[in-house]
Amino acid sequence: MRRLRRRRVLPLFTETHLRTDQLIAPLFVDEGASGPTPIASMPGQYRYPIEGVAAVATRLAQAGIRSVLLFGIPTTKDAAATAAWDHDGVVQQAVRRIRASVPGLVIITDVCACEYTETGQCGIVGECADGGPDLLNDPSLALMQRIAVSHARAGADIVAPSCMLDGMVRAIREGLDDAGFEETLIMSYSSKFASALYGPFREAADSGCQCGDRTTYQISPANRREALAESRLDAEEGADVLMVKPAGPYLDVLVDVRELGLPVAAYQVSGEYAMIRAAAANGWLDERAAALESLLAIRRAGADMIITYYAEDAARWLAEGA
Repeated sequence: MRRLRRRRVLPLFTETHLRTDQLIAPLFVDEGASGPTPIASMPGQYRYPIEGVAAVATRLAQAGIRSVLLFGIPTTKDAAATAAWDHDGVVQQAVRRIRASVPGLVIITDVCACEYTETGQCGIVGECADGGPDLLNDPSLALMQRIAVSHARAGADIVAPSCMLDGMVRAIREGLDDAGFEETLIMSYSSKFASALYGPFREAADSGCQCGDRTTYQISPANRREALAESRLDAEEGADVLMVKPAGPYLDVLVDVRELGLPVAAYQVSGEYAMIRAAAANGWLDERAAALESLLAIRRAGADMIITYYAEDAARWLAEGA
């Protein structure tokens, strides 16, 4: 076996390849920011003002990144998440600016309400008591339709519902089709776990829960079969791309979802990124080697595309011949 590992012949026998065009860069767009704002729990990541997001997208495109995933932080929140579907909302403005500046970039938008509601929940809440939130499924589906259509109207190529509501893909597909956006793709957060690894994101997106948690509409980390069933349902409802989130701790689920036959995305979440950054900052591991190894493992398990905060760094490392 060692003959296959000789440096000169090794590339011929490499089974899995990581390329820059397989990476999707998440971007946080802050309606109230006047300049790039560092995210303390995610060193190297920023909230960007609406006026600056096109320049960031241009830089990413020049590095070889083909796609961005947008998250918005509005200046106002309310129970109905009205800022999420406003024509001049933060994500809608960002989409138009990026589309005008970088026409060839694939723009994906996160479709959820957690950044826009006062409760931090992912939809319309009927009552928030000590036992947790009563998330109203069907009224929340109508909200997701409205948000998705507003993003498509602004110019998004792909909408990515992350709320894990029952029937969300079917509802959004119907809403998009009725509004004339039959060509807009749906990337569903189809196997999304109730993970402890989202902590840094909650700071970045200002989306922490003010009451209860999200365990009634995210999957228990113990349940592999349930995760596959969720992705299968979304595929049947019309999803174009399925997603596993988080990525690294759920590679077994990624293998399962791959077998459904649709393109598969994996989200290397904020906690995965922050752990590597923190260990590297303490000198405990080689950041470049560890980050690329983690991304390669996600590809090896079956991801066609990877959403990662390391996208820009990985693009540079790959260009350098990592």
